[in-house]
Amino acid sequence: MNIGYKVGELIYDANIYDGLNTFLSDLQFYKKWLPKNKEAEILELCCGTGRLTIPIAKDGYSICGVDYTPSMLEQAKMKAIEAELVIDFIEADIRMLDLQEKFDLIFIPFNSIHHLYRNEDLFNALGCVRNHLKAGGLFLLDCFNPNIQYIVESEKVQAVIAEYTTDDGRDVLIKQTMRYESTTQINRIEWHYFINGEFHSIQNLDMRMFFPQELDSYLERAGFDIIHKFGSFEEEAFNDNSEKQIYVLTLNDNKVLYEKIQNQR
Repeated sequence: MNIGYKVGELIYDANIYDGLNTFLSDLQFYKKWLPKNKEAEILELCCGTGRLTIPIAKDGYSICGVDYTPSMLEQAKMKAIEAELVIDFIEADIRMLDLQEKFDLIFIPFNSIHHLYRNEDLFNALGCVRNHLKAGGLFLLDCFNPNIQYIVESEKVQAVIAEYTTDDGRDVLIKQTMRYESTTQINRIEWHYFINGEFHSIQNLDMRMFFPQELDSYLERAGFDIIHKFGSFEEEAFNDNSEKQIYVLTLNDNKVLYEKIQNQR
């Protein structure tokens, strides 16, 4: 079995990442589920350059951001300074996280769990979430709903997926190829980068696919109850045509406690 799955370093180049990921279509969803109490403690795992962290902090919440990539965190820290915000950004592996603190809400946004390639990785990360979540607190995450037809069709061609200019002046063109491994459920994605009109490199963006019933059972096995499962950030019911799997979860046996806390707010 190939265990050399990874995300290329250039994909995590902070300016190239920010130039590609300018959307905020998920922000209002995550904001909606924040506790009404501004004294609540929020934890964002896989926070990247603070695309969601910063606007949530601007709303007056105490939020901590965790990421594995130093360049992304440096960018996030710079954004926080520019916005005159005090945010604790921590470099850590979410599979081994131990902050000695519990939070009212934890979220893993932007398809980040697709980079947990083995079941062991997933359950270690979910265990860390469970250990950091307060009783009655919420855990939110979003990921893709695998579309096998799209993957099969995409294996046949190289497609342009992005073209933009970064804040530091680089013209970037990205072409994508992919190959799906059915035994591991990992989509071997390659991004071919052209910078300032010249070929630069091929960067891996390997992603583990999680099928709907599979992921439901994994989350329940890891100690969570599913309060809601949506198919879009507009909270449409999850269905066959949903592009996303979006979860609102709480700890097992805490549904009643969660509902009681909500009723008191």
